[in-house]
This record gives sequence, structure tokens and C-alpha cells, in this order.
Amino acid sequence: MPKRARVAPPVAQPLAPALSGRLGWLIVALCGILLLGLFSREIYDSDFWWHLRTGQYIVEKHSLPVPDPFAWTTAKAHDAYPGEARTRQFNLTHEWLAQVIFYAVWRAGGSAGIVAARAIALTAFCALAGLIAWRRRGNVLAALAVTLASASVAQTFALDRPYQFTWLLLAATMVILEFRCPLWLLPPLFVIWANCHSGYFLGWVVIGAWCAESIVLRRHETALWFASGLAVLGSALNPNGFQVLRTLLDYQHSYLTSLLLEWARPSLWPPSPFSVLLVAAAGVLVWARRRVRIADWLIFTAFAAAALTAQRNTALVALVAPILIAAYLPWKIPVPAATPYALTALLAAGLGVGIVRGSFFQWHAALWKVPQGAADFLALHNVTQPMFNTYEYGGYLIWRLWPGQRTFIDGRALSESVFQDYIRILYNHDASDGMPSGEDLLDRYGIQVIVMNTFEYSTGPVYLLAPALADPAQTTWKLVYNDPQALVFMRTAPAGVQPLNSLDVLTHMEDECGLHMEHEPEYARCARSLGQVFAKIGDFPRARKWVGIYLQHPHAPDPEADQAYQRFLEVR
Repeated sequence: MPKRARVAPPVAQPLAPALSGRLGWLIVALCGILLLGLFSREIYDSDFWWHLRTGQYIVEKHSLPVPDPFAWTTAKAHDAYPGEARTRQFNLTHEWLAQVIFYAVWRAGGSAGIVAARAIALTAFCALAGLIAWRRRGNVLAALAVTLASASVAQTFALDRPYQFTWLLLAATMVILEFRCPLWLLPPLFVIWANCHSGYFLGWVVIGAWCAESIVLRRHETALWFASGLAVLGSALNPNGFQVLRTLLDYQHSYLTSLLLEWARPSLWPPSPFSVLLVAAAGVLVWARRRVRIADWLIFTAFAAAALTAQRNTALVALVAPILIAAYLPWKIPVPAATPYALTALLAAGLGVGIVRGSFFQWHAALWKVPQGAADFLALHNVTQPMFNTYEYGGYLIWRLWPGQRTFIDGRALSESVFQDYIRILYNHDASDGMPSGEDLLDRYGIQVIVMNTFEYSTGPVYLLAPALADPAQTTWKLVYNDPQALVFMRTAPAGVQPLNSLDVLTHMEDECGLHMEHEPEYARCARSLGQVFAKIGDFPRARKWVGIYLQHPHAPDPEADQAYQRFLEVR
């Protein structure tokens, strides 16, 4: 009989006496409440609104949203790369069950229900990582450390998107495999997962790693193999079958996808919770390489590679890296008797700070970030003519105005050619190299209404269409609505509406930048761009004001802005 390969699993340690009894339960409860608060930020993501409307559409129409009912440009768009039509079909259908669940939660509990559901899901995600660590170490302190370490990365994913289902169900899959029961849950779990989000193929990686380990070690685990096979087959019970991998390859041809920040490579420097956990886990695995399980090597390698290719995948490191550090790093340092009390105080302090700052338990939507007033204006005046809108406002406009009004573009990113035209319009490009100008495209599309904000906040540039329309010399477009969130221009103002002064656009830009910096002081580059706009038109006092505001906020070294500010100080 051939010899079985030996595997040396981490040695379980007894439950730390210092964390037993009522104090232990208090610490666990405080940790849970702290995480619920951490993950209960306001509804912030612009994509949430079109997910919500899609869920309503599916519930009320009893059908998937194919062809696209929400953007009036989709049907007219031509494919910009091979496979775009296939990708569009996939994007319209692969998250349908998550969208229905979003709508059901919204109907039951409104904004508070959505925030609570998201907070519970992310807390459960971190807690399941801690549960696996407890299984590996038998130590509550290690489990708590893993839970909090996972949360340090997962907090960046406190957004209301279907990928929450992938993170939660991926963690649940790992728990089922770790405890080896109940394996019969895997097939139905994957069927649900495959209809909530396309990330279900990450589950294939996990069950594949466990099955590979079982085969290499010559374990006859029929139940594991059978349940895993059924889970993979069950994944095909969705509107797109096994098309997910082909769609991921199609994304590689998408210029639009390459521009989305969530698909950009994450930075390893300066250090962040993600980079620290990634490097620490890699170091621990190399150090303990003779004891590391085959499945752990495979899962970490696959998930680390995925995380390094796109920021949206860094949650994978939040799940596996803390577990592996806890499992293979020797925990031989004695725990001082005062540790439970210190931990209780730290958790309580963190909870208190979050509540006092107002960043915890925000049971509402970030309406300061959406064009609520502009949508009210369009609905009041029954404006249904073809509309151009900014990308980040498309989701909310779908939620508020459909079916009376449809968007030009939105966060579903359904058409590459429409996006390219959108960019030319938004940045007011001149005609060049056979490409039409932004003004020509507005005419070609027959656009009668423009709803827009004026900055890209993560990087700071001005949407040049706005200052172009502020020019009193242009008479085609009338400013008919203005608040700190949005501008509305129309070729012909609605009956009874007196057009505003076009130069109010510049005041709006100041108000909009100020509003965003009030809520997101880390995004201050709009102030720098405002300074450039005012310098260009010769308004040096306002240029000096806004460049000075930018320089007062945290920013990377910017000698150009420093020099510009000094020049503005010399101008009278």
C-alpha cells in the first residue's frame, strides 16, 4: 500500500482562559457592534440606484431587462470590439437575483433596511473569517484579531452592490469546507450565488483547491468530490450558463473597463491594510512552508494574483490573509491578564468615536451626492426629450425618472461607442482626425436636455462642457436649473421657466466643489481645477482662493500648484 503524504496542520491551542465567561461574551458583542457601525455608512454608491430600479423592473415585469429599457442610446450603439454584444447581454442579466433582493429589502425597510442588510452581510463576512481562524487555532483572541484585520480591508467595500453576495457566499463556502459539513449545502448555495453575482467562479477556486489537496494526499473523500461537482454544475443554472469566464476575457478588450478605478491595479505603497496583510501572509507562508496545506497555497496564490490585478478584488485578501497569518504564525507570546480589559476598552472607544463623529449607523442615503433637485425639476415640467447626463448621475436618474425619461449613459457601462462619444461631449472636444466635436455630437444625437455635475472627484478634472456653456456668447443652451448638486440646460426652456444667467455656472462650480469637500475632504483636487478655470478667465482673486483651499488640504507634493499660488498672490 502506498504511503500517504504527511500534512502538518497548525496545532490547535486551548481557549484562552482570559477571554472566557461574561467578559468574553462582552468582547465578542462589542466587536460585532463595532463592525456593524463601521459598515453602516450612508448609501453612497451611484450604481445602487440602477440596481434598485432593475430589481423593481424584474419584479413588476416578470422578465429580465433585455433589451435595455433604461438608456435610450443602447439600441443605437454599434459594437466597438468583438464580443461586446455578448458582454452587454451578460451585464444586463447576471445579477438579477441580487437586484430583486435589493428591491425587496428597500420595499420592506427603505434606506435603513439597505444599510442594515449591507452592514450585517459585511460583519458576517469578517466573522466567518474569524470562525475559520478559531477552527484552526482554537483561540478566541486569534479569531477576534482575524475578524478585525479582515474588517480593516473590507470597510472599503461598504457599498450596496451585488458583489456583497460574492464576499459573503465565498466566506460561507470556506467555512463549509473547513468544518466539512454540511457539504450538501454547497450545490444550492452555488445556484443562488450564480444568479446574484458573476463572482461565483471564485467558489470554484476554493472547492477546486480542497479537492486537489484531497487527491494529492490520496484521501477518499467521496462526499467532498460529489458535492463539489454538483456545485460546479449547479452554477450553470443562471441566465448565462458558464459564460462568465468568456466575459472576463471580453472585458480585456474594453477601453471603458480600463478606465474604471475599481479595475485599476491596487497600490502596494504607501502601506495600507491590504498591502500589509498581503505581504505578511506571503511571508508567513514562506516561513512555514513545510507545514502549509496544499489548499492554502492554491487559494492564497489565486486570490493574491486576482487582488493584484484589480482594486475590486482586494476583498479576497481581506478574507484569506488574516486566516493564514493566524494559522501559521506561532502564537507563543503569553497573554497578559489585563488584555481582555484593554481590548474591551479599545473596542468601546472605537465604537464611541464612530458614533460621536457620525460615521456609524447612518441609516440614510447620501442625497447630497445625487441630482435630487434636478430630477424634481424634470419631473415637474414633464421633460421627456432626449437627455445627456453625466455617468455618475445616470443611476439615480434611472431610479427617479424612468419610464418617462431615459439616460444617455450610466454605471452599467453597456456601450463602448456611446462612452467614447460621451467623453467627447463632456470635455467639449473640438473636431479632429475625422472625429466630430462635442457640439456636433449633441446635434447628431438630437439631445435637448443636459443634466450634469462639473468635476471628476477622484482625480479632479473639470468637465469642460460646463464652462463652455457658461460662455454668454453661446445662445443655443439655456441654464434652467441650478443647485449645488447639478445643472440643467435645455435648448428650449419649459413653459413658465425663466432661463438663468449662464455665468451662474461658475458659482455653481464653487458650490459643488465646496459641498463635496465638506463631505469628502480627501478629494480636494476640484479646488485645484477651479483655480485653473478662474485663472484662465482672468479672475485671479477666485483663482487664488481655490488654489489656497486645495493647498490647505492633504495632498501629494505639487510644486506646480505652489508656484501658481505664489503668482496669484502677486497679481492685484
